[in-house]
Amino acid sequence: MQISGKTAIITGAGSGIGRACAVRLAREGASVVVADVNDSGAAETVSMIAAAGGAAAAVQVDVTRHAEIDAMFAFARQTYGGFDILHNNAGIGTGQPRFPDCPEEQWMRVIDVDLIGVIEGIRKAIPLLRQRGGGVIISTASMAGLFGFAADPVYTAAKHGVVGITRALAGLKDEGIRVNCVCPGVVNTPMVTGARERLTGEARAQMDEALRRMPMIAPEDIAQGVYELITDDEAAGYAMGIMVGQPRRIVPPPVGLPGSSGGLAAPRAG
Repeated sequence: MQISGKTAIITGAGSGIGRACAVRLAREGASVVVADVNDSGAAETVSMIAAAGGAAAAVQVDVTRHAEIDAMFAFARQTYGGFDILHNNAGIGTGQPRFPDCPEEQWMRVIDVDLIGVIEGIRKAIPLLRQRGGGVIISTASMAGLFGFAADPVYTAAKHGVVGITRALAGLKDEGIRVNCVCPGVVNTPMVTGARERLTGEARAQMDEALRRMPMIAPEDIAQGVYELITDDEAAGYAMGIMVGQPRRIVPPPVGLPGSSGGLAAPRAG
């Protein structure tokens, strides 16, 4: 898909990965719906895009409130006549205390935002993209969606779910709808840096050691991966791993059935 002239909706676009992707797609010529629960962050992203000569509009959305997802799509239709790209990016971590010591409402919100919000966004987007004649759905998963991340088991479970639904919907390519996800390592975002600031003692030392072994990625590197998955018309059901110092790579499922999608592709440059 050529991005210029298209409309993209990005959730969690008020900061971090979402903001970097919004700025990148606007630079490529897309009109961007900047969706975030934080309306001031979304407005700041819109201002950044406008200052660079791009087109963007903000809408406040909590992806755990499914009526607000409907309102987000309605906003895109009213503002830009519809959308061609949906990036389900909004996400949170479990935080402290860690699972299983955290209260139920704390870990359930992670599932609601990181998995159910993504599923609901995909579910509502598919019929709208069918009416549009096709489009692209990208979700932000994580390397924690590809292996066990002991520091946050519930986040890991949610991101595994995002990778799973992405691979399961690869067949929508036959209808002109391509569903893919990016799986970053640790990204230099307010979610990560803020989490570190809230830690003390041994927990902070553990995080610092993890960051030493797995340096943080710039959000712009994730935006590059998103750009590649949107513009590659063969990409469907792909989970793209993104790590510092390594080529972007499509990661295959550990087990595949004959004829299934998701096989290992050539490494991406960068």
